Amino acid sequence: MIILDEYKQNIDEISSQLDEIITASNVPELERSLDEIERKTLNPEFWTNPDDSREIMTKKSSIESKLESLQKLKDKKEELEILLEIAETEEDKDTVEEISEKLAVFRKAVEGERLSTLFGGEYDGNNAIITLHSGAGGTEAQDWVEMLYRMYTRFAQNHGFKVDVLDFQEGDEAGIKSVSAMISGKNAYGYLKSENGVHRLVRVSPFDSSGRRHTSFASLEVVPEISEDVDVKIKDEDIRVDTYRSSGAGGQHVNKTESAIRITHIPTGIVVSCQNQRSQHQNREVAMKMLKSKLIKIKEQEHLDRVEDIKGNQLEIAWGSQIRSYIFMPYTLVKDHRTGYEVGNINAVMDGDIDGFISEYLTQLSKGELD
Repeated sequence: MIILDEYKQNIDEISSQLDEIITASNVPELERSLDEIERKTLNPEFWTNPDDSREIMTKKSSIESKLESLQKLKDKKEELEILLEIAETEEDKDTVEEISEKLAVFRKAVEGERLSTLFGGEYDGNNAIITLHSGAGGTEAQDWVEMLYRMYTRFAQNHGFKVDVLDFQEGDEAGIKSVSAMISGKNAYGYLKSENGVHRLVRVSPFDSSGRRHTSFASLEVVPEISEDVDVKIKDEDIRVDTYRSSGAGGQHVNKTESAIRITHIPTGIVVSCQNQRSQHQNREVAMKMLKSKLIKIKEQEHLDRVEDIKGNQLEIAWGSQIRSYIFMPYTLVKDHRTGYEVGNINAVMDGDIDGFISEYLTQLSKGELD
């Protein structure tokens, strides 16, 4: 059967990618590290220092997870090879359909594992905090923010990530002025960090009765959630804390009293807000975590030794330097201006299928092909 020959070729190609991943992961070294950690845990003195033991156990969990993922991929490969052999022998139509389904799952799983090998940043394994802001254009730009927020929510759901709204400002007539959310899951920041930047929309506006084409902009900021043990010194005199009434989306748990918190970091001009927690105290805690995360990210980007060295002019948004364009009219196209990667199926992209953009960005970044 011709279709089985195609499946066999696809399996071989994906299996070759898997072999490269296994080689790059250095499985023997991972297994040696795991054995060494397990020997350490048998020492009664191992648990006397909670901080050290916690760090080592986190590393142990990470190694076990990696080895388990690789083993599952090898199992999927063997299962496909067995099904292929059965289909060739018996020419069973049901088995052929099963191969098609499992092949798609295998391809997606291998690509996901390949991406994970590119997550070498210090915070790539962390949760991600995303913040979308509308640009110039009023209602049109605010509607664009809502479309992008839906896209990233769908992407998160596709990857099994959890989404929690932290702050939400409704648009004047429609859409969203700005929204912040926590995307929780393994490597959430590693995936989403490449989406940081300005996103451009070109379409015939549904808000324009003349049916003219409009260009709108929205900015996305992505920062890693910083754990409590990361030391970031923020002086009390460097922040201004304002309270306001929670509003907009957030569900039944949004407190409608003056419990929402807005913190301004005076030296840099960074502003963070949180309104989804049950109390003012909890909102302040989350807002401070958001501020620390943003300061840490900028510090890393600018290669600074101290957070105090960050200056406000580094935080300006350059609306003309979009990273990606989404064109609905006169043709449909989504193009990343950094990598050149493009997709014609704009509806799939807006439904959260942005893995190709992320994969191409991380691949080119790992090869040193991006500035």
